[in-house]
Formats: sequence, structure tokens, C-alpha cells
Amino acid sequence: MVTGIHHITLITRKVQSNVDFYVGFLGLRLVKRTGGFEDATQLHLLYGDATGSPGSLITFLVWEDGSPGRAGVGQIGEISLAIDPASIGFWLTRALSAGLKPEGPSDEFGEPVLRLKDPDGVIVKLVGTNALQATAPWTSENIPQEHAIRRIRGATLFSETPEETQAILIDHFDYKPLATSGAISRLVSEPGDILDIRDARGFWASAPGTGTVDHVAFRAEDDAELQSVRTALQAVNSWPTAMHDRKYFRSLYVREPGRILFELATDAPGMLIDEDEATLGTRLFAPGDSPKLLAELNVILPQFSMPGEPRVIYRDLPFVHRFFTPEQPNGNVFVLLHGSGANETTMLPLGHKIDPNATLLTVRGRALEEGAPRWFRRNGPMSFDQADIASEAEAFAAFIDGAIHAYGLDPERIVYIGYSNGANLLNAMLSLHPHLIRRAVLLRSMAVLENPPAADMSNADVLVVAGEKDLYGPYAHPLAERLHDDGAKVELATVLAGHEFDDADAPVIQAWLNKSA
Repeated sequence: MVTGIHHITLITRKVQSNVDFYVGFLGLRLVKRTGGFEDATQLHLLYGDATGSPGSLITFLVWEDGSPGRAGVGQIGEISLAIDPASIGFWLTRALSAGLKPEGPSDEFGEPVLRLKDPDGVIVKLVGTNALQATAPWTSENIPQEHAIRRIRGATLFSETPEETQAILIDHFDYKPLATSGAISRLVSEPGDILDIRDARGFWASAPGTGTVDHVAFRAEDDAELQSVRTALQAVNSWPTAMHDRKYFRSLYVREPGRILFELATDAPGMLIDEDEATLGTRLFAPGDSPKLLAELNVILPQFSMPGEPRVIYRDLPFVHRFFTPEQPNGNVFVLLHGSGANETTMLPLGHKIDPNATLLTVRGRALEEGAPRWFRRNGPMSFDQADIASEAEAFAAFIDGAIHAYGLDPERIVYIGYSNGANLLNAMLSLHPHLIRRAVLLRSMAVLENPPAADMSNADVLVVAGEKDLYGPYAHPLAERLHDDGAKVELATVLAGHEFDDADAPVIQAWLNKSA
């Protein structure tokens, strides 16, 4: 039979704040860090008890700087964690000391409840109950064992079809009715965790995004039970029931009639399949364990520090940005600007390949085209919004000035590397803000200013790299000539590539850097 909750998965916008709250404040253990199984470039963090036991796992998909969602109909609105009833006072004091704004304690179904909000605004309830004990207790430095979080207590489901939601949980996931209070019907599993089904008819619609719960997963003993539940669901439910191997468990997904996403996950093989208990959560894993993919993910995925460790303190600047700090930084800084439709992660592997010891500051363009980032608006394939170029160039110059002061960057050690649309912004900035950019690499670039102002580029050193098979390649030479005429020291190189940058670009850039250092 299905035996309660296996894990609950949410979405966060800021990985560092998330780690600080769930590890630093709540005292959970980070038991696994992986690239996502649906999208390897999405960080997935799993928190739990000492061994990452099923029933203790709170997991997060990291949509760094992603758009906020909204809890509503067809979604899980609250999660709850079990503590000793006598620990409510401890947690109230701890929350107030941390500058949080707790609500309560209040009474829900005869249990004391303290409501908190995590950094994304998700409601996290600490529930005093003796119905659940920790499978593998975990305590952190500032939380005595008697006050530590034991495991998941449950979740609140916002359903527009509460009767049907309740029926599928009873018929297929082995929950039983326990009690009703107002608009909430409480179900309980055999181990004792609970699901509260709130009658949400008339509530606002949910919206996926950061600060929401993606799904709740229930525990299946083995593959045979997984298949049995799948067969039963297929007989009564028209929604797909997709099966997946998630390495640490095998699972199926299904949306119940109220459109809330459920998962059924096996207990085995568990979190200890690729790490021992002492080192759980200390290194990154990649789907398929590909060394090449893992090397890329170590650069692409957002970095974070555990509580008490040194960290980058991000500043509020005009552009979304990200730092990659290597293990042994050499003082060089690459500022990376992506092409149309990409984002701030796209060029990280190239920057790291060029110089593994360089600090990488990668930035996201603010103009949008069909929802995808770029650096300035265009009116057509070869026609660009001149006022927008000037406006975004000015904003980017302010960003660089702020970043230099906020992060202590040495302007003499900065190299700007732009690709396509990002490179086009850089070549425009050489005209609009001369002397700001001293060294720049322009990959697959073309001039975009219709009437560039006269500019003194005498202290600029520029590498223009064209693709031999690039349809835009013929525009590289006129660009190089224009920059040279304004006083820049320019080198024009051609690689055997199309418009996309590839491995052929790295050695060309490395050679140029060695000459221009």
C-alpha cells in the first residue's frame, strides 16, 4: 500500500536565500544537489533528515531570478513540518530573533501551529504533534535535538473539486478521512502525515513560477506497487501517468481532477546510492553522471554557500546578473553578454574554458522579444531601435560602474566578451561610452548604430571574431574598420564556424588575451 508522503517539491527564485532559510534557519540537512532530470541546467536541491529518508524530503527546483508564481486553485498552498508540541515557544523565539514575522501560535485540528513564510513567500507551518517521529534525526549547531524538525507533517491542497480530489487520494493513495473544519477536510495516511483539502471554489487561479509548490509525492514500496497504482489510475483518469527513473527513486506523475500534480515515488534506492551518509549533499551530480555535463553544470548552475561559509553578496543593480567564482581566482574578470533569446547562463562554459581561473560576471539583457531576453529592440532583421540602443547602453554603463564598486572589481582586469546581440551592444558602447570598455571580444558581431558619434577609442583593445560560414560574417570587416578608424587597436579573426560560437573560438580568444595582457 501507499504509505504517506515521500517528498514535496517547490520552486525558488534565489538559491542562496533558500539555503539560508531551510538549512540555516530551519536546520534541515542538504542531502543532495543535482542538475534537474527534466532540465539539467536547472539546479535541484533536496533537504531532509540525516539520511534523506522518504517523508523528510523538501526539494526545490531553482529558477534563479525566475518569474514569481501565485498559489491558487489547482495547487498546493501550504506545507507543514512536524515538531514536538513543546517546541512551539522555541521556534517562535527563533523566528522573531531572525527578523521573521511569524503568525500564531494558533490551533488547527487540536494541534499548535506556527505559520512562517520562506524567502519566496511560501507558507511553511511548524506543527506540534506526537503523531510523527524522525526516522533519522538530524540536528544543527543552533537547534537542540529536542526542538529539531522531525519530518513532513503534510500539505494543504487548494481544490476546486474537493470531493473528487479526496476520492482519488482515498481510492489510490490510501489516505483516510480524519476530520473536517470549515472549508478544510483532513485526510491521514497510515504513517500519520496529513493532507488538508481546502474547498477553493471561487479562489483565484494559480500561476506556475517561483514561490509555489510544484507537486507532492507519495511513497510506493517498490516498482510493483508503482505499476499497480498506474494501472488503476489509467482506468479512471484521463490525464497521462508518465513513468520516470529519477536515479534516487522511480516514479509516476498524474494530475488529479482538480489539476494538482501528484507523484508516486519508490523508497529505493534512496539518497545513499551515490554518497555515504557523512558526505551527503556536499557535491553536485549530473543526470546520467556524464563527466562532460557535470563540468558544464558546475559552471552554469548558480553557486551558493552553506551557512557560515564565505559568499558573494549580490547587489541590487539594474541588470539581472550572476557571478561564477572559481576555486582559485587569478584576478581576471570576464563580463559575458549573451545573444538573442539566450540568458545569463549561456556563455558561462565558454568563459570558463577560456580561463578556468577567471571570475565570470554574466548579465541578462533587459529587452524582450517574444518573451526571450536580448539587449535592445529591433524593428526588423537588420533594423535596430536607435533610441533603445542608447538607453540600454547608458543603463549598462551604470551597471558596470555599480558592479565595479559593489564587487571590488579591477577595471584593468576586466574583459568584455559578447556574442551576437550582446557583442552588438558592446560595439555600440565603444562609440557611446568610450574609455569604459578597454578590452572586448566581439563574437559574430555587426555595427548597429546608424550614425555613430565620433569617439576616442585609443585605449580600447578589441578582438572581432567572425564565422566563416556565418551569413552575417561579411559585416565583421566593416565593423573592425570603423573601430580602427576611431582609434581602437583591432584584430579581426575568422574561425571555421557558423553564427553560433563553438570550441574553435576559445583558442583564438586565449591567444589574443595573451598578446593583449
